Amino acid sequence: MSPSDPRPIVQIDIVSDVVCPWCIVGFRQLDAALQQSNVLARLRWHPFELNPTMPPEGQNLREHIMQKYGSTPEQSQQARDQLTRIGAELGFTFNFSEDSKIVNTFAAHQLLDWAESEGRQHPLKMALFETFFTRQQDVSEIAVLLDAVQTAGLDPDAARSALESGAHAAPVREKQEFWASRGISGVPSMVFGGKYLLTGAQGTETYAQVLQRCLAEAA
Repeated sequence: MSPSDPRPIVQIDIVSDVVCPWCIVGFRQLDAALQQSNVLARLRWHPFELNPTMPPEGQNLREHIMQKYGSTPEQSQQARDQLTRIGAELGFTFNFSEDSKIVNTFAAHQLLDWAESEGRQHPLKMALFETFFTRQQDVSEIAVLLDAVQTAGLDPDAARSALESGAHAAPVREKQEFWASRGISGVPSMVFGGKYLLTGAQGTETYAQVLQRCLAEAA
């Protein structure tokens, strides 16, 4: 965006986790709505852990979904097929396998908090989605996280120092508590213009409608 860009800007806060497939689906739908509406977004990503007690070794994704939601293997496969199809339509690749794991994301959220101060939070968020879902890499591993940091145009050494210092642990917890106190219990949750909350991947047309409402009220 250049200083002379005449397009209107809408503030959008997105509460999400990097291991939530519907979070990247929802963002891709939102991005399509922004392009369709010729609107710019001032995005801020906020932390949410789907599995805050997930141990370091993680858990097989299919087993985890079956335990958490009581789904059958057939239902699990149907969900994967649906996500893969929707992702492809939105230009995002899901590469699920029998070895896919769900992992702890607290370190990833700390790096996203650090990246915000560096002005590169959004590129890192996108890199982490691709790392986990497309490359099927463990985003709880430091080396994997630092590769994503580099992909996002950030300094891996500075990122490692930020993580090792623990300086971003408390801020992440505070932000999680802030959104939880406001009733956020599922992701993605998007707040448009500090006013309108949409939870779940709501689709391009729905997002476009909310963007137009924000613009009309700002006019």
